[in-house]
Amino acid sequence: MRVSFLKRVLVGPPMPLAQARHERLGKSTALAVFSSDALSSVAYATEEILLILVLAGAAAAHLANPIALSIAGLLIIVAISYQQTIHAYPNGGGSYIVAHDNLGTVPGLVAAAALLVDYVLTVAVSVAAGVAAITSALPSVQNHKVVLGVVFVAGIALANIRGVRESGRIFAVPTYFFIVSFGFMIAEGLFRLATGSLPRRPPPELPAAEALTWFLVLRAFSSGCTAMTGTEAISNGIPAFRPPESRNAAITLGWMAVVLGTFFVGLTVLADRLGIVPVPEETVVSQIARRLHGSGLFYYAIQAATALILVLAANTSFADFPRLSSLLARDRFIPRQFATLGERLVFSNGIMVLGAMAALLLVLFGGETHALIPLYAVGVFISFTLSQSGMVRRWWYRREPGWRHRLVINGVGAVTTGIVTLVIAATKFTHGAWIVVIVVPTLVAAFLAMRRHYDEVAEQLSLEGLARPPELRHTVLVIVGDLHRGVVRAVQYAKTLAAPNVAVRAVFVETDPARTAKLEEKWARWGLGVPLVILNSPYRSLLRPLVEYLDALQAQGDDHMVTVVIPEFLPGKWWQHVLHNQTALLIKGTLLFRKNTVVVDVPYLLKR
Repeated sequence: MRVSFLKRVLVGPPMPLAQARHERLGKSTALAVFSSDALSSVAYATEEILLILVLAGAAAAHLANPIALSIAGLLIIVAISYQQTIHAYPNGGGSYIVAHDNLGTVPGLVAAAALLVDYVLTVAVSVAAGVAAITSALPSVQNHKVVLGVVFVAGIALANIRGVRESGRIFAVPTYFFIVSFGFMIAEGLFRLATGSLPRRPPPELPAAEALTWFLVLRAFSSGCTAMTGTEAISNGIPAFRPPESRNAAITLGWMAVVLGTFFVGLTVLADRLGIVPVPEETVVSQIARRLHGSGLFYYAIQAATALILVLAANTSFADFPRLSSLLARDRFIPRQFATLGERLVFSNGIMVLGAMAALLLVLFGGETHALIPLYAVGVFISFTLSQSGMVRRWWYRREPGWRHRLVINGVGAVTTGIVTLVIAATKFTHGAWIVVIVVPTLVAAFLAMRRHYDEVAEQLSLEGLARPPELRHTVLVIVGDLHRGVVRAVQYAKTLAAPNVAVRAVFVETDPARTAKLEEKWARWGLGVPLVILNSPYRSLLRPLVEYLDALQAQGDDHMVTVVIPEFLPGKWWQHVLHNQTALLIKGTLLFRKNTVVVDVPYLLKR
């Protein structure tokens, strides 16, 4: 009762299925739910570019601007490409659906595996970066960042389990607080730069650890591409929008791309103008806010907005990971439990699994953003490339109206993201991306193995080709260790299973002849006319004589069913279980997977 009450307080009351349509999202709320991941990446993408460039000395930091502009151009290409995908797949055009529909099963599974990995990393990276923003403003909590991260993940998971619309309300305010506060800071900084009131500051002198090569620039570019993670989220979540779903989703994607590109380029330009380079104790965003406004109220507002959007960015993954998992479960590539809607009309199993995996990553990597970043973005660009390639094939074969210019748009997207995928994989491989390169094929192999299992199950259970089923013979056995009220109740139950030609017997395994004599005496009075079979066990083994007896019964033919009835008395208090042996549990475990054997437990509950 207490557990049920606590669940209702935390999760809320169950929702009827008819309520699902009313849980749809408008554009403004959907922007908060599906774009928080993409928008939050501006808080660390510039820093990731600079972390690589300054390896060649502080003078190389000026290359961050052209790199940011290149990534913004790539963002425009991908956003326009996904808007076409949204209109082509109004029921949800995620990379898995598009690649599976147009390129085949394995490419679709590669896209799905890459996205699932990226969603887990998104939660871990976003929360770790949000905690880093908190520790920049409050260094005293630096030693508790892993605990803070796990707590944040649990809180976001709980908010999502409460339902789509309710989580949207929770996350809308922080998202728009971030947009307004960052928009004001960037607009003011760029205005001061344009009017000459923001003097250029040279970056501090840093020794060059590496030469400035094209490979280093490409590494910086691949690190900055983390700004584009989450771009595909809206195309995955089209069914969550209010009608007309495709139009609303495409508009929301356009809003997100404009805000993301503007913020990313604006922050990078300001970092270059202010001569900011990454330092361990403070984020780049924190340094920009401090240089522009000092350590006053606005600075803490920026840090609060950064921490909130980064922590809540994980919500995008909590919106999409369960939805993608449900699609894979529907197609029988992962356990079917992932396709089940919870009481609050969300895929709660997927939410809980995502939260657990992200929390584990935070613990394993010590809550360090920079330790997780090398694993990041590889998966999402694999999915970008497969999705756009699938759209190219769709336009080429279907030749729908306007297919030529649509093919060109998606073709440019596929080629561009394909090149970027290779760049990211090559430049980050030795820095941790090899883990993703191994994990994705492993997941695909697991998906295919589960599909084979489900196919085999379906084939073996199919009624196709089934001849008239043979008549079954049936024997009911009651396992007896003593004779008490619980055993009498079990014998009564066993007799109700007996049809005219069904034999009912009680089976006792003799380990002590003295007990056997007493049992036979009581059985004559209380056995209800059921014959008692005594199996001798000279070595005091309970299970071996029982299994051998079952083997002898079922050796008569494959049509012989045996129902084993197990009497079991249950103490009134939980701690009293340890005072009794667990013979019934042992028998049930032994017989659980035995062919043509049905195990029935007849409980007898003792008073408290």
